[in-house]
Amino acid sequence: MAAVGLLSAVPGCGLLSGPKQAPHGAEGATVRLGVVPIIDVAPVYIAMRAGYFRDEGVDVRIRTVQGGAAGIPAMVSGDLDVTFGNWVSFFTAQAKGTADLKLVADGYRGKPGMFLVLALPDGPVRSAKDLAGRKIAVNTRGNVTELAVRAAMRAQGVDVSAVQFTEMPFLDMQSALQRKDVDAALVVEPFLTSAIRQAGAVPVLDTMTGAATELPIGGYATTAKFAAGNPATLDAFRRALGKAQRDAADRHRVEEVIADYAKVDSSVAAQVHLGSYPTGIDANRLRNVVSIMRDNGMLDRDLDPSTMVL
Repeated sequence: MAAVGLLSAVPGCGLLSGPKQAPHGAEGATVRLGVVPIIDVAPVYIAMRAGYFRDEGVDVRIRTVQGGAAGIPAMVSGDLDVTFGNWVSFFTAQAKGTADLKLVADGYRGKPGMFLVLALPDGPVRSAKDLAGRKIAVNTRGNVTELAVRAAMRAQGVDVSAVQFTEMPFLDMQSALQRKDVDAALVVEPFLTSAIRQAGAVPVLDTMTGAATELPIGGYATTAKFAAGNPATLDAFRRALGKAQRDAADRHRVEEVIADYAKVDSSVAAQVHLGSYPTGIDANRLRNVVSIMRDNGMLDRDLDPSTMVL
């Protein structure tokens, strides 16, 4: 009895006092987070390295997914709590009723030069007009990469109806181009700079121009069910991520982490083209994504993203 009394009196001892409460009242203190190993998610790794999640009392456990389209069913089945994904996949799932999603945080916005369609100089594609009827690699079908290619081709007056979109991980696109398995590929950083330097790939279409300049590319979402049961946990997650999104304005912080999680040489990391890492969700920008989706036949009804914001 004396021993029990001693244990229960020790500050921080959870042997007899029930579950340890996380700071700020976070309910679960664990978030299983789906990420794609691309430059867009650099702030997640900045936050991990800086201890921002730990400081907020959230244990983030990272799991790799191929794209937002893959992360959504993993959340629905309960294998993930939050996933990074592109807005197109999130809006498509919401419109079709395959998932009831809440948008947690913005992640990445485009800039010219960082979302390019690449081809090899000895192949059949030399310019945007040559993409008509060709086989183009995207990481997943029906997502922001396919939308970007469709919208940019239309803006250039190129017929997109006969294009063959082929799914593959970004990591495999350089080899697929070299093997002639595809004619072109929508490649993102850090794989973009690697393909240009190592394979001599050349840009034939910049998709982040015109109406798509500063286009929101991706962010973080959860299910309405998880959001309802874990509001404090998600608030803590969002605070930690927001700090890292601000840190990502310092290019050096981004270079440090992508050389690690994306397995790229530091010399490549120093040359990648960066988009921007917003610290808040702009519903008007997301409405522009919906508009472009509808214009390109990738959404058959209107959707107001503001109703999905957490």
